[in-house]
Amino acid sequence: MITPPEIPPERSLIEYPCHFPIKVMGAQVDGFLSAMVHIARSFDASFDEDTIERRPSKAGNYLGLTLSVYVTSREQLDELYRTLTTHPMVRVVL
Repeated sequence: MITPPEIPPERSLIEYPCHFPIKVMGAQVDGFLSAMVHIARSFDASFDEDTIERRPSKAGNYLGLTLSVYVTSREQLDELYRTLTTHPMVRVVL
C-alpha cells in the first residue's frame, strides 16, 4: 500500500472536526450495509444509518454507499479509510 505524503495542517483543505462524506462500493450482498454501518459507528458513535445515500448498480450486482462520518482529525480519517479499504466486502473507497 502506498502511503500518501504528509500534508501540514495549515495546507489541509479539510477543517476538523467535520462531517466527511466517504463513498464505498461493494457487492450487493446480505451484510454489506450493516458491516459499513458498524465500521462508521466504530469511528463516530453518533453515526445515523438513515443518512446513508444508497445507489445500486444498473444490474443490481453492486451497491454504492455514501457515509457521512464525523471525524475529528486527519489521523482518524486516515484510519477510517484504511479500515474500509481492507474490509473484504469493499471493492472501492473514495
